[in-house]
Amino acid sequence: MQKRQAKRQIIKEGEAIRYLENAREILRNTQIEGNNYMDRKPIREAFGTAYLAVLEAINEALIKKGLTPKQLPKKVETYRIALQDHLSVKNGKLLKEFNSLYDALHIAGYYQGLLYEVHLVKEAMKATERFIKKVTA
Repeated sequence: MQKRQAKRQIIKEGEAIRYLENAREILRNTQIEGNNYMDRKPIREAFGTAYLAVLEAINEALIKKGLTPKQLPKKVETYRIALQDHLSVKNGKLLKEFNSLYDALHIAGYYQGLLYEVHLVKEAMKATERFIKKVTA
């Protein structure tokens, strides 16, 4: 029984990219008029999925650093601490990038639904991909 639970808790490599691709698929299926996405609900869903991709990338990196699935962060504040303690040692910009993505993806894009211009949404997805590649490299 314990082996089964342990297997479920293992973070799969590449899961972050899978989440990001899911977010992009949502965007591809959303109608655009002019420079704006027409329906904000799927855009918010795409932002939420992209934010989860960021968290999955951090989880993957932390597992590689030796943390167990039970030790992974559960709140945004603990993600910030984990970035500082385990990942930003080599790259102090990671925390700033995480905070920027948190504000754009989770707060403005998902929670408040303020981002719906095509170029802003696409740039947020590109920034997410850059962060994932940097963290999981």
